[in-house]
Amino acid sequence: MDELAARAYAAYRELVEHPLFLRYFHQATPIDHIARLNIGSRPARRRPTAGIDDLRAIPWVFAWTQSRVNLPGWYGLGTALESWSDEAPGEHVGHLQAMYRQWPFFRTVIDNAQMSLRKADMAIATLYATLADTEVRRTVFEAVRAEYARTERMILLVTGYQDVLDNEPWLQRSIRLRNPYVDPLNYIQVALLGRLRDDSPPEEVEGLQHAVLLSVNGIAAGLRNTG
Repeated sequence: MDELAARAYAAYRELVEHPLFLRYFHQATPIDHIARLNIGSRPARRRPTAGIDDLRAIPWVFAWTQSRVNLPGWYGLGTALESWSDEAPGEHVGHLQAMYRQWPFFRTVIDNAQMSLRKADMAIATLYATLADTEVRRTVFEAVRAEYARTERMILLVTGYQDVLDNEPWLQRSIRLRNPYVDPLNYIQVALLGRLRDDSPPEEVEGLQHAVLLSVNGIAAGLRNTG
């Protein structure tokens, strides 16, 4: 388990330390608006910088939830499982499957990642990615999308399920029914963020910012997730 955790963390750090990642985070999520919300007793950042290391956990997760990526809940897991499995395909895959059946801690890790994957929506995430500059989007989001597919594939291999969350059909059904009702709010939020970045007239900025915050609240309520 330590080896898998180290590999997952290495993949995660490789992404967030990429020179273009910070630009993507600020361009393709509503983090700059979330920082203005009254969502806790402390400010969103430990120090007044734009860096990731100074951002507190709640706004970090909240921003990825809003953009329907849910990145902190699964990113790196697919790479860890795949790279370790490839070292001894038959033996290691069988070992992972046995761990999932017999070890509650490992099962919980995989099941939590399943939930994060199912609550994510790569189609909506792609819409948010259009807010980023072309080079930034191509470099960062393509890595995110590839890791999402890899993680889903490896989880299904380890669990033996046909679809993510087959072990929790009630939750699977609930998410499938609920998420489409939130999608229009995501479309509205992306449109609002785009207008704000297109140098809207000063007299419109305050109203647009307020509308973005309303969309943030609506999406959080609909998804039942903040940070």
